[in-house]
Amino acid sequence: MSRRSRRTSRLSRRELPPTMKQILQSLRTGVTELTEVPSPGAGRGHLLVRTTASLVSAGTERMLVEFGKAGFIGKAMQQPERVKAVMEKARTDGLAETFDAVSRKLDQPLALGYCNVGRVIELGPDVHGFAVGDRVASNGKHAEIVSVPTNLAARIPDNVGDEEAAFTVLGAIALHGIRLAAPTLGEVFAVSGLGLVGLLTVQLLRAHGCRVLGLDFDPARLELARQFGAETVDLSAGNDPVRRAEAMSSGHGIDGVIVTASTKSSEPIHQAAQMCRKRGRIVLVGVTGLELSRADFYEKELTFQVSCSYGPGRYDSAYEIKGLDYPIGYVRWTEQRNFEAVLQMLAEGKLDVGRLISHRFAIDDAEAAYRIVGGSEPSLGVLLNYPTTEAVELLRSPSVRVPVAATMQARQPRSARSPTIGLIGSGNYATGILLPALQATGARLKVVASSAGVSGMHAARKFGIETATTDVAAVLADEAIDAVVIATRHDSHADLVIRALQAGKHVFVEKPLAITAAELEAIAAAYEATGGSPPTLMVGFNRRFAPHVVQLRKLLGSEPKAMVMTVNAGAIPSSHWTQDREQGGGRLIGEACHFVDLLRHVAGSSIISARLNRMVSTTGDTASIDLGFADGSIGTIHYFANGTKAFPKERLEVFSAGRVAQLDNFRTLTGFGWPGLKRQRLWRQDKGQAVCIGAFIDALANGGPSPIAFEELIEVSRATIALEAGGTV
Repeated sequence: MSRRSRRTSRLSRRELPPTMKQILQSLRTGVTELTEVPSPGAGRGHLLVRTTASLVSAGTERMLVEFGKAGFIGKAMQQPERVKAVMEKARTDGLAETFDAVSRKLDQPLALGYCNVGRVIELGPDVHGFAVGDRVASNGKHAEIVSVPTNLAARIPDNVGDEEAAFTVLGAIALHGIRLAAPTLGEVFAVSGLGLVGLLTVQLLRAHGCRVLGLDFDPARLELARQFGAETVDLSAGNDPVRRAEAMSSGHGIDGVIVTASTKSSEPIHQAAQMCRKRGRIVLVGVTGLELSRADFYEKELTFQVSCSYGPGRYDSAYEIKGLDYPIGYVRWTEQRNFEAVLQMLAEGKLDVGRLISHRFAIDDAEAAYRIVGGSEPSLGVLLNYPTTEAVELLRSPSVRVPVAATMQARQPRSARSPTIGLIGSGNYATGILLPALQATGARLKVVASSAGVSGMHAARKFGIETATTDVAAVLADEAIDAVVIATRHDSHADLVIRALQAGKHVFVEKPLAITAAELEAIAAAYEATGGSPPTLMVGFNRRFAPHVVQLRKLLGSEPKAMVMTVNAGAIPSSHWTQDREQGGGRLIGEACHFVDLLRHVAGSSIISARLNRMVSTTGDTASIDLGFADGSIGTIHYFANGTKAFPKERLEVFSAGRVAQLDNFRTLTGFGWPGLKRQRLWRQDKGQAVCIGAFIDALANGGPSPIAFEELIEVSRATIALEAGGTV
């Protein structure tokens, strides 16, 4: 009986649906495992691909394994730039909150792989240029089924085998580095580091008509480079690459160096500079130390450039996710066109990857493959092969029930009135904040939905959720589910809220409720259409539930208040999804709504006026908001993205009836001229998230009103959206 048959038999005995496998790695421990996850769907602009082969990128994936296996100190030493950020957070938010934040980050599993080959089994909406049945190479993960954007996939020529095509992405990395170096016929180039990318670089440089000098410590890899037409220098034997470079260039120095090594040392860059002629070119494709000597570069006027992955378009969400191609007349070689160029080289027999394969494993033996990659046994190209005979539908189960042995029991006893919850979205906030709070309420956590399945499966295992799925429609249609908790990206909130209300579900949605006025009005219409006894709808405006805010509300009288909310939000790049008006709504709608709600709550009165004064910047996320309330209260929100993390993130000051209260970062509440209130400090920051969730669950269990009135939710959301749109209300 095959492994696959044994697995299917075991699943049947457990009455769990058969589903696909994927390779995941723990950043905390470095452990790599093959696990069952729900099959992804074909999203907009995406291809759903059944994998036939994938290539382990030995350099990158070995580095990730080594990072995971390192302890906290080792991890810090590998990423010293992160240590400063952690220390700043500890100073402002406290050690406990900082430790939890770091732990949550390390707790998330990492889906490995980016060299995938397979057949298209489904096209998402708005896909052009591909058909079901096409063989494609992509940057998909090590998984039996992957969902990949169209601009990160390329059709494979008929005469190129799947194992050969698995080298496409690494070939594109090598090719992009070469394009940056711009070699011409007859030039002499060195390649420093002869791993997979280095050996592919050697062959591509030879195809450009260049003479090539390969540098490495490994005799076997040096021999491969010689077979591909390069001259070599064995660094392990103490041979001098500079002297060899001079000999190859008639004493002038070589034209350029492409560094594909992976090392902490800066020596490869220093060597490259010494080998180059005047005005030579150095391109870093790999990972090295960057302690550069000015003298090395100054005297020869050398150019140095770091190559970014597969080429133009990388990390540009408009290109990769939205599918907006760069015009070929202006950007000749995008990452997709680099994929196509490598595949054409393979088709013409000008790129030999067969000799780069050192090991082959079935996907079921993936853990053994990673022991090779992370161990001392020599390896180069490690290929994973996938079953091709099993019916596709057997793998395409969008839902996976979590085995009983892996399920954690709820920490609180479940009562007969405990609601049944379906969670949509399982990112960092959902798993770090919402799910621990939900679990503590004793609610039944029936299902968690995520787009790719990996984070959802992790959440299900960790929090005792019965099922992980990628099928949102099934969650909304499940009659056993009383309430839906929505923790997805902002542009999906309104649609999911409306669909949940129409399905008769209670709804808790993370802020914002909507990102456009049209969405907000559609939600209001859907809510009103539910009839005289509408479901509970609540937005995660948690700060009004913080213990110090609750106490402050009790102390405040009916007199008008003057409030100042200072938010040291910090800078976020304009490329981040929250800054995208279509996806995130911008930071004022996406986050500043929290503080509009907080002042509305502290005032205890309706907003009657609002004005926005925005500082000119590329992101427009530094602004002041002035609010006026029906009872005469006033409030100002300073939402600033141009400060330093060394300063506390959030401070609320309330002036009323000759007294002042100051709340610093939801840890310290200080009263001035306030009998009975001097200074109160919590041992850790508490922004009210757990109480907020608990209030929602209590309302459902006891049939009480929503913790935040629907009218207030609409009022706050309408004011925030109007401010972003026009600046005044």
